[in-house]
Amino acid sequence: MNPLNHVAIIMDGNGRWGLKHKNSRNAGHKAGLLTVEKIIEETIKNKIRFLTLFAFSTENWKRPKKEINYLFNLLENFLLKKIKELNNKNIKLKIIGFKKFSKKLNHLLNISEKKTSRNTKLQINLALNYGSRFELLHAIKGLSKKKEKINIQNIEKNLLTKNIPDPDLLIRTGNTRRLSNFLLWQLAYSEIYFDKKLWPDFNQKDYSKIIKKFKNTKRNYGNI
Repeated sequence: MNPLNHVAIIMDGNGRWGLKHKNSRNAGHKAGLLTVEKIIEETIKNKIRFLTLFAFSTENWKRPKKEINYLFNLLENFLLKKIKELNNKNIKLKIIGFKKFSKKLNHLLNISEKKTSRNTKLQINLALNYGSRFELLHAIKGLSKKKEKINIQNIEKNLLTKNIPDPDLLIRTGNTRRLSNFLLWQLAYSEIYFDKKLWPDFNQKDYSKIIKKFKNTKRNYGNI
């Protein structure tokens, strides 16, 4: 069976779920947070060490300002209410992305990272204001500025995911089959599973089924 150390998830379908059930995209984002909590518990249960969640992309700034503000308020409230619980459960929070938010949210993110920095059971990488093309450009510019050789090892040292193993498995919900500028470098040899369910409908049973399939998949890494 394949070892599973790192799962990455594109949590797609919140807005569509909200419009379908509550006639509000924001209602879907709120419902999606409940799914996040369930998936965190299932990740711990399966002794997976890293979980990366795509929460807000560099392209998501194109959305209506009202929806963006709601998303960030939702995140602020989640951190205020849950960071103590995450810390007590020995969970580390790491932000992957470029912190260009309000002073309040930036402060909360920094405090949350600092409080949980020594935890070891599970590391949650929250991709906020993240875009893979921008990340790669940032890494290469950094190498050029430091006049370091541009090679695979040095690029990886300058990625936002340095010191984090590449995902073994990527899951995308919402019945959409694309990577959406997410971890393009890091997903080079990841197994990819697309699920038709919208993120708020995705549950522990769905997650466990995908994990089981992954563990029984033959991984070749270019070999026969």
